[in-house]
Formats: sequence, C-alpha cells, structure tokens
Amino acid sequence: MLEILYQDAHLVAINKPSGLLVHRSLIDRHETRFAIQLTRDQIGQKVYPVHRLDKPTSGVLLFALDSDTARLINAQFTAGQVQKTYQAIARGFVPDNGVIDHPLREQLDALADADADTDKDAQTALTHYRRLQAFEVPFAVDRHPTSRYSLVELCPKTGRKHQLRRHMKHISHHLIGDTTHGNGKHNRFFREQFGSSRLLLHATQLCLKHPHNHENLLIQAKFPADFDEVVRLLLPFQQ
Repeated sequence: MLEILYQDAHLVAINKPSGLLVHRSLIDRHETRFAIQLTRDQIGQKVYPVHRLDKPTSGVLLFALDSDTARLINAQFTAGQVQKTYQAIARGFVPDNGVIDHPLREQLDALADADADTDKDAQTALTHYRRLQAFEVPFAVDRHPTSRYSLVELCPKTGRKHQLRRHMKHISHHLIGDTTHGNGKHNRFFREQFGSSRLLLHATQLCLKHPHNHENLLIQAKFPADFDEVVRLLLPFQQ
C-alpha cells in the first residue's frame, strides 16, 4: 500500500517509494508497477499527473482527481508558483547555503525523445541549497584519510530534467547513489558500509495554493526507512 499524504475531493498526494516509476515509459519497458496505476487502484478513481519525480527519487507526488484541477495545478507549476523542497546526501562539505545558477541543456533519451529537437539552447536552471548537517567518516574513499558528506536541503526554482543531480555535480558535490551524474567510489562506499544502493534524494514537501479554495496547502513526506537509516548511521560522525 502506498502512503497517502493528503486527499480531498480534488487532490491526492502519495509518498512515492524510490524505484517506482510515475507512469509507463519506453526507457523502462520491463516495469509493470507505476505510481499512477497503484494510486488509482488504491483510492478507486482515476488520477491525473501534475508533476513527476525521477524513478530513483522518493517523496511527495501529487495527483489531481479531475482534468479541471489538473489544468489549474499545471498552471501553477508552469508559473513557478509551487515551492518544492528536497533533502539529499551529498559528497563533501557543502557550503552553508547558496544558489546554483547554471543553464542546462535538455536531456534527451534515444527512445522516448526520438523526434525532439537536439539543437535547443541550454535552458535557465536555478537551485537554492542549504546545508543541514555535515559528517566526516574515518574511511579513505578517495585520496583523503577521511571522507566528508552533507545532508542538504535543495529547492529547485525551475524544473529541468535531473536538475538537482546535475546541479550538484556542477558544484562538485555529487548526490550519493546517483549512478548517472554521481561519483562511483562514494556510491560504492555507501553500498558496502551503509547497505544503501538507492539515490539519496527525497522530496520532503510541496507548497502550493489549493486550486479551488485558494488556501495555502503544505504537503510533507517523512524520510522512508532506508533513507532514515543512512542518516542514523551517519549521526555519530556529525561535525
């Protein structure tokens, strides 16, 4: 059963597990379980996706329950009126806070985006970040005798594909468990030392205006057990 974070006559939000696709994709043809179908079956009615999370990312995933609500929510996302907050484990001591303003070229998949324009200019991409905790573990993963990591809060102000993962790579603080844009040595260390093979990126909250009563709506998702366990194991090494 999926964890229902919020539900009313117009909206439903779930805490999406890592490894679950939002919808069918040519990229993962072998997959048979999708958040859209699982949510529909669990609540007994059709759901309409209004945003997405990458397959390895966990956390708040919102659906509309009718097409009119979906249109209204999509307009908020397009206008940048929805505040999205994530937490992640990153390599190194991330600065206390900052802004990553780094345009990103659209990432295309050979199958899913076969007809897309490959000559587009890079798109504006903006991410705010804040370090929440810092850890130094007594293991030599790279060339130093110890290894440093940070629990960070990430707030994307634009919605580019893999934006958080690509932006953190850009500032050399790769997200742990990211097999596409991450650092293999540190990913392997977390698998062997902490038993974690997932991307350590979790959508902790979504803040928006309710499309019908116009009240502020804050939807939050706690860490899943596997992410929470990694943080617990890192706590003895907090700086």
